[in-house]
Amino acid sequence: MNKLDQLRTMTEVVADTGDIDAITRLKPQDATTNPSLLLKAAQLPRFADALHASKSGSKSVAEASDQFAVSVGAEIVTIIPGRISTEVDSRLSFDTAATIKKAQQLIELYAKRGVDKSRVLIKIAATWEGIRAAETLERNGINCNLTLLFGFSQAQACADAGAFLISPFVGRILDWYKANTDLAIETAEQDPGVQSVTRIYHHYKTHGYKTVVMGASFRNVGEIEALAGCDRLTISPDLLDALESDESELPRLLTKADTSQPALPPLAESEFRWDLNEDQMATEKLAEGIRKFTADQIALEKMLSEL
Repeated sequence: MNKLDQLRTMTEVVADTGDIDAITRLKPQDATTNPSLLLKAAQLPRFADALHASKSGSKSVAEASDQFAVSVGAEIVTIIPGRISTEVDSRLSFDTAATIKKAQQLIELYAKRGVDKSRVLIKIAATWEGIRAAETLERNGINCNLTLLFGFSQAQACADAGAFLISPFVGRILDWYKANTDLAIETAEQDPGVQSVTRIYHHYKTHGYKTVVMGASFRNVGEIEALAGCDRLTISPDLLDALESDESELPRLLTKADTSQPALPPLAESEFRWDLNEDQMATEKLAEGIRKFTADQIALEKMLSEL
């Protein structure tokens, strides 16, 4: 088997793209989108009709943007067996009530297209407010994907909240260390992004948390290989292609630990904010990620307004 097929025997593979053709060809279990991927999708000829329909059937560009995100997601759901992740507007990252309301609206839009909520994950930035929103949504049967996760305290709080899934970022952590330190990396196991996801995975499995760990934001195949065995990995089409073209052996490096240890006490808000503050990388990358997703969200809305 090639490495992609081997990876599928130990990890659920998710496509990190809005490219329908790539998803059809690569046959992932799940798929995930974000404002950046939706902006790219909006520029493809195949989505021109969906873009215009979203604009004509909406009262505002924000509503049109949601309609377009769900339109893309609903099409993806027809070609994958699992779930599509759709992101809440990143400008709501510090507003719990507004995040809950937006998530419910997205689920309603999917329902109108015949897509049950069991096929959807609502993506929310892993801020304190976002995590609290996810806690409420999970209690009400709406599963969430906590994204823009860079620090261990974020992962702890997400598990405490009963989040269905987290997306700890690998490549963006590496980007920060390359830009801000003299760290020399000779093997994938020394990659700080790989180390972060490995620590989170072992913490969850040791303490029996049910939250799914889905490594995300990969810069190279080595990072993926070093996390073989993780619950899920969301991977871009070019890296999926690279794995598919490699026939060499792929060993499992992440294995489930003993779950006999009791869960830890939940993090208080003050503890979460202090731990995040003390992690310069996580603080900076979380803020940067929210700003970049917001910029792409605004660009998509501008495109819709100009139709």
